[in-house]
Amino acid sequence: MKYISLLGATGSIGLQTLDVIREKPEQFKLLAISAGKNIELVRKIINEFSPELVSVQLKGDCEKLKTEYPSGIKFTYGTDGLSEVAVHEKSNILLNAVMGSVGLHPTLQAIKAKKTIALANKETLVTAGHIVMAAAKENNVSILPVDSEHSAIFQCLQGEQHKNVNRLIVTASGGSFRDLTREELRFVTVDQALNHPNWSMGSKITIDSATMMNKGLEVIEAHWLFNLPYEKIDVLLHRESIIHSMVEYHDSSVIAQLGSPDMRVPIQYALSYPDRLYYETESLNLAKIRKLHFEDMDFQRFRCLQFAYEAGKVGGTMPTVLNAANEAAVSAFLLGEISFLDIEELIEKALVRHNNIENPDLDAIQEVDIETRKYVNSLF
Repeated sequence: MKYISLLGATGSIGLQTLDVIREKPEQFKLLAISAGKNIELVRKIINEFSPELVSVQLKGDCEKLKTEYPSGIKFTYGTDGLSEVAVHEKSNILLNAVMGSVGLHPTLQAIKAKKTIALANKETLVTAGHIVMAAAKENNVSILPVDSEHSAIFQCLQGEQHKNVNRLIVTASGGSFRDLTREELRFVTVDQALNHPNWSMGSKITIDSATMMNKGLEVIEAHWLFNLPYEKIDVLLHRESIIHSMVEYHDSSVIAQLGSPDMRVPIQYALSYPDRLYYETESLNLAKIRKLHFEDMDFQRFRCLQFAYEAGKVGGTMPTVLNAANEAAVSAFLLGEISFLDIEELIEKALVRHNNIENPDLDAIQEVDIETRKYVNSLF
């Protein structure tokens, strides 16, 4: 039995994680959750799964829930609540599905508590990969990828030796605007940007997919997860999202992981690893699909992907700036305060002005994160 703490239970990945747990009650038990402000959904999760610990964002919601569930469940809130869920004494797996840099500290706390980490929070490795991976090594903790691309690479590496890897090939759907020119991008709306062609995801990650920042963050993640230089991590445009990623070995063999676009498959694989459990879903029918398409990435078209490679190669606090500037800009776009192309312009300005700090500690990372958000928000 795997005992699970889940950060971000009411988000897209969180809800799909609950689907997996629901279907395998003999394999998985949900012990602790965190959520934001969707208290109605929190109530439904509590009533169905009866977790021992529940954390919400606001103190008022926490106090209200305490009166509704007088016994058997502990309620907490805020950033301290996230960490409390992450280190729940009875859980052995933390699935981190929160959005944003708020996921970093609870991940580190869970690593110190020697929990296995199933990671869907990109920002944990983007902003502090050197710290997180060192802590995982020191505590002999496994970090298992949940993102479909990293899960695919992880699966393609099973039974192979790291020294034989030539390169990683991360696939990208191209997002909502893959067929639009840069001139056409000047006039796109929020609703259009949220209409992803292949995946059902949260609003922030869907916008990141449209700008290709999501893929850039995944490249930085892959660098840390699989200990390879950026020169050995490529991105390939693949419209159908059937091949989730590939690994090329130095004998020119390429191993790919294929499947229909369904995030519950990599979620279950991370939770059940090293086992592979049965999952009832439609089998991949390549004869029906007939064709798969691939294109080289256009770094001038998708400038955020270029920013990510450059920030990753520089290292230090530059990826922190990349992530913080992107989060601030995407939030502004979703609120209608800036245009779609303004997102990349604001990110570029933040990167250009930043004086990089090599090998930063957590305090420096947090300070740069806060300062970057303030700067970006001052530009509109």
